[in-house]
Amino acid sequence: MEKILVVEDDAHISEMLCLLLGQSGYLPVAAFSGTEALLHLGQGGFGLVLLDLMLPGKSGEEVLEELRKTLSKVPVIVLTARVDKETTIKLLRLGADDYVTKPFDNNELLARVEARLRRSDDERGEAAQLTHKAIRLDLGAFDAFAGDKKAGLSKREFEILHLMMANPNKVFTKNNIYESVWGGEFWGDDNTINVHISKLRGKLFAISPDEEYVQTVWGIGFKMSD
Repeated sequence: MEKILVVEDDAHISEMLCLLLGQSGYLPVAAFSGTEALLHLGQGGFGLVLLDLMLPGKSGEEVLEELRKTLSKVPVIVLTARVDKETTIKLLRLGADDYVTKPFDNNELLARVEARLRRSDDERGEAAQLTHKAIRLDLGAFDAFAGDKKAGLSKREFEILHLMMANPNKVFTKNNIYESVWGGEFWGDDNTINVHISKLRGKLFAISPDEEYVQTVWGIGFKMSD
C-alpha cells in the first residue's frame, strides 16, 4: 500500500483528499504546514506528495525546494489555484512532477496520482542500486555490498550513505546530514553525526578494506572519497 503525504492547511480539503485516497487503496498521511510536511518527509517511506502552495510557515515552494536539495526523487504533485505560465515554469524548475489546479476533479486527480506512482515504480526498477568504487548500495535490500559481503547497515547508516552516494561530489555539512536523515533541526550535537559516520566507515572497511569511502572535509563536513 503506497503511503501518500497530503500537505494541505485547509482541514476540509485535507479530510476530503485523505478520504478519497483511502477509498482508492492508498495510505494518506496529513500535514497542515510546510514544517510538518518536512518532518514527515524526513522519516521517509512516502511514494508521493500532494502539495498545496499556500501553507503557514514554510510555503509549498520552500518545501519543494528543500525536498529536492536532499536529492529525494519522491514524486510531487502540486495543488494550486494559480494557473499562470510563470508559476507553472517556476514549479517545474523547483522539481514538481505535475500540478492540478483547484478546484480539481477527483477522477483526474486520482489518474494523475496513479500515473506518477506507476512511472516512479518503473524508475525504481531501472535504478535499484548505486555504486561507488567496490561498494554497491542496494536500495531494495537497504544495505551495502562488496561482492557477496554484506555491510549490515543500520537504518540511519544506510540513509547517510544513500544521501552521499546519490551525489558523490557534494560535501554534506553535519546540518545537511542531520536534517535529511533525522528530519529535525540540527542543534550542533556533533557526537550524533560523528558516531554514525564512524560506524559506517567501520562497516564499509570490514567488507572492502582496500578503499576509503567516506572522506572528512575538515571544517565543512563529509563526502564520498575520490
